[in-house]
Amino acid sequence: MVEFRPWYRAPVSAQSLKEYELVLFLPNDRTALFIDGANLYSASRNLGFDVDYRNMLEFFRAKTNVIRAYYYSAILETEEYSPLKPLTDWLAYNGYALITKPAREFTDAAGRRRVKGNMDVELAVDMMELAPKLDHAVLFSGDSDFRRLVEAVQRMGVRVSVISTVRSSPPMVGDELRRQADHFIELADIATGFTRRQTEPRARPARSSDYVEPTDA
Repeated sequence: MVEFRPWYRAPVSAQSLKEYELVLFLPNDRTALFIDGANLYSASRNLGFDVDYRNMLEFFRAKTNVIRAYYYSAILETEEYSPLKPLTDWLAYNGYALITKPAREFTDAAGRRRVKGNMDVELAVDMMELAPKLDHAVLFSGDSDFRRLVEAVQRMGVRVSVISTVRSSPPMVGDELRRQADHFIELADIATGFTRRQTEPRARPARSSDYVEPTDA
């Protein structure tokens, strides 16, 4: 499913992205990918697949001029082995700009163990700084906190596509962000372009607990 802002055309849907890729992704457009790692992980797991990041970068490079691909993740630093480390190490050497920061562990007023790790500011700063050099920004997140960022970048003349899913329960994308984006692309419709084959040898898979849930606490 691909939805267009009203000033392009009335909302439409499609079986796959191919029918509209000439509208969404122009070969000469300067395009950047902004990937909220924890959000994309949750969305893909809810849809029942793992992301092959090599294929994902090739998927977009085949359609448009990808000048940057950012991946954001807060990492809980412990003495134990982190299943995220092989992924983050691979991304850093294979075409992605890896943006991480240590997550902070604390105990709340009720005595519960909490982890604070929010990459929203880092993502917003990078998108705003790069916007003057972009034609198209692709945001992999459903977090409605990014609505104002999307609006600000649009005022600078940049088209913004949001990739997330409404097919999970509950939907992973907020209504405010979905309405603000120039295009909303359903993750499930394009996943076949970069789904990891289950027969491929893999490092120990990351668990949902390895990704830090963003919190303002």
